[in-house]
Parts: sequence; C-alpha cells; structure tokens
Amino acid sequence: MMKPTPPPAARPKIAIVAREEEGLSLQDFLAARLRVTKRAAKAMIDARVVWVNRKLVWIARHALRPGDKVAFVVQAGTGAKQPKAADARPHIRVLWQDEWYLAVDKPAGVLTQGRDSAEELLRRQEGDPGIAAVHRLDRETSGVLLFARNAEALEAAIAMFRTHRVVKHYAAIVAGDVERQASTLTETLDGERAVTHLKRLRATADASFLAIRIETGRTHQIRRHLAGIRHPVIGDRQYGVKKADDPRVLSVTRQMLHAQELELPHPIVLGQHIRAHAPLPADFRAALKLFGLGKR
Repeated sequence: MMKPTPPPAARPKIAIVAREEEGLSLQDFLAARLRVTKRAAKAMIDARVVWVNRKLVWIARHALRPGDKVAFVVQAGTGAKQPKAADARPHIRVLWQDEWYLAVDKPAGVLTQGRDSAEELLRRQEGDPGIAAVHRLDRETSGVLLFARNAEALEAAIAMFRTHRVVKHYAAIVAGDVERQASTLTETLDGERAVTHLKRLRATADASFLAIRIETGRTHQIRRHLAGIRHPVIGDRQYGVKKADDPRVLSVTRQMLHAQELELPHPIVLGQHIRAHAPLPADFRAALKLFGLGKR
C-alpha cells in the first residue's frame, strides 16, 4: 500500500498595489482584494502571513504605495464565506494513555488551554471534564502534549516536571546552514538557566533540519535560542526572518517546530515510565521537501 503524499506547501499569492489604491491601509487592501471582512483581513495580518515587498508586516494600518507587492497565504477558514464549522474541530489523537494520564499529538494552530484548545477538545472527545494539561506547547508548535485525568495526577506530574527528569525531544527546520554537527546552547533566558542541545540531521546552504533536546522549559526557549545564533525556526513570525529574500519562506504558514518525543518516570506508578512519540506532520514533511531536506 502506497503512503499518502504530503500536501504541497501553500503557494503565496501576490497582489500589486494600483495607483488608485495609494494610501490604503494593508487591512483595507486585503479586505477589498480578497472580498473578505476587515476582521478576516486583520486576522491574516495578526497571523503574520502577510508580506510587503518581501518584508513581514504585522501593522494593520500600514499605508501602501503604488507598485508595492503584497504577498499572502490564504488559510483555510479565512473570510465570511468559509467559517469554521462546529464539526470541523480537529480530532486530538491519543498516543499513550492509562488511568492517570493521556499523551496526545497536538495539531499546529491549536492552543494548549482556553477556548477551542486541545484541553477543551480532549475533554469533549473523552467525555471527561477533569482532564487538564500538565505543560504547554505554543499554538503553532505541533506534537506530544501530556494531560492528567484528575487533580492528584496533575499535581504529581507538575512536580515531576520541576525535577528536570522529563526528556523532551523536538524537530525543527531552521534558516541557514548550521555548520556544527552537535552543539549546546546555554544562553540565560529571563534571568533563568536554559539549556538546549542541537544535533544537525541534514542541511543545505539555505536551511537545516535539527533534532533538539531541552533540559529546561523556559518560555519560547528553543525559538529564542535558535534566533540568538542567527538560525531562527522557519515560519517563526515573532523571532524569525522579517525579510524574505527566499520566496519559499513566504509559503510556510507556521513555525516548523514539532515536539516529537516525551519521556518521564510515571509520577504515580513507581517503576513505570511514560513514553510517547508523535510522527512528523504532513506540513512539516512538505517543508522538508520544499527546502531540499527530505530523505535521500
């Protein structure tokens, strides 16, 4: 049986500002050109998938000039004619579970906690309102996320995470050629110790595919450490590339960071371990192919 082919990365659309559109705000321009509401246009700008003359722009009132080239990626659910239906909520795949915990594969674009979050979706899916997230992943980061089934399990797991006995492995696609085969980043973040281990799996002159292990869990640790060595995660609109000299960057609509593996001693059952692995999602594999980093 043939394996399904990952969907190709979305190609950015380019619109050139006409003379009569001079002075329009970026928000108004997108709303008019795409025939969507201003709110939908603002959502695209906030998602940081809009570029003007290859520079990332996230200010809705940015004034345009004739000849400006506006590049953008139309995402599913954009516009009044394509609302997200209630039955279109993503399914949360369970990777491992027992009577105390569930390890799941969080899709990119879904919050860990809050409205329509992985936590809320999993509670509905499992019919268990007591389920709670033990830790967090960024909205745009996919991969392994651990949940507790009750308050006792949650408290025990949080205590385990504080001991730094939790092993967390990530995969990332970053800008540029990371020259060293292996390295460790130890730059302090927010006054706290932070340790990130890098291993280069494949690289070209334009991008590198990395395996990453972190000893600490500071806010945005991997993204900030990689940006600090001038190899930001591709698709990271906060710490990453702000000027797209490579047009392929425009087609990547989320940060290419995936929580691939999680392992820790079972917080409740002595002598047992929790181990979960989440395979690379289709959009990540498509990005590897796009940057020439696929398996040879």
